[in-house]
Amino acid sequence: MTILLFGGNGQVGQELLRALAPLGKVVATTRSGLLPDGSACEVADFNQPDSLVALLDRVRPAMVVNAAAYTAVDKAEQDMEAAFRANAEAPGVIARWCAAAGVPFVHYSTDYVFDGEGTAPYHEDQPTAPLGVYGTSKRDGEDAVRAACGRHLIFRTAWVYASHGANFLRTMLRVGAEREALRVVADQVGTPTPAALIADVTAKALQHTGGLSGTWHLTASGQTSWHGFAEAIFAEALARGVLAKVPSVEAIATSEYPTPAKRPSWSVLDNRKLQQDFGIALPAWQDGLKRVIGEIAG
Repeated sequence: MTILLFGGNGQVGQELLRALAPLGKVVATTRSGLLPDGSACEVADFNQPDSLVALLDRVRPAMVVNAAAYTAVDKAEQDMEAAFRANAEAPGVIARWCAAAGVPFVHYSTDYVFDGEGTAPYHEDQPTAPLGVYGTSKRDGEDAVRAACGRHLIFRTAWVYASHGANFLRTMLRVGAEREALRVVADQVGTPTPAALIADVTAKALQHTGGLSGTWHLTASGQTSWHGFAEAIFAEALARGVLAKVPSVEAIATSEYPTPAKRPSWSVLDNRKLQQDFGIALPAWQDGLKRVIGEIAG
């Protein structure tokens, strides 16, 4: 069985290369045609959505997993057309091909489809109300995938990190080694979610015999603020010898750290539906952090 993986060089994509391997032959794509280890792969340019059809026709996959996206949240505010091509148009092209071919399609979305005004974890069927271009483009991508009317698995996730790539955890470890004190936003709340968890759950969902189709929230369990996440990162890094000393972490308000794109202040997603439908237990975010720090320590 051939599985076509779009975005093999991202945080989730790299973990999917590992997690999907037992299911069949994984054909990975990147925009450059190269994977992070320098090996060659297929080229897929999400800035030219219609070009993806030829690749799909040639590979003829039995499953398609899309981990590619335009994720530069702040840049998207000035680069709207590119964000919508990658996050809305391209997934629609792929979903329509998959629907016509009878192939299941996995697509990832984000907490940014919500406005962050909630006080309880968001359910899958709550109204979306994105605050900026990135969230709107991802919401439109979800709609395009559903409109194709094929079997689809849309997984919304949040606060993704890994031992590789560009993410909050790696930034904290880098600046924490350089500085005595840091200021981190404390009034944005969500759930740090390891890319490996997303990949492992995806593989299990694709092996589920129920043929389910729909939208699920795929995050670790629990919640914290960016400030709380930073403190937990430093505590674990110190305990595992990743850092010899850690900085003090001052809690600040979002208003003290302005960005071009507005972030949702409440990003907690209710993941009970995924656990019930697929029989998968989603661990506490602290457990995921320990595993990732352990990888780095190793």
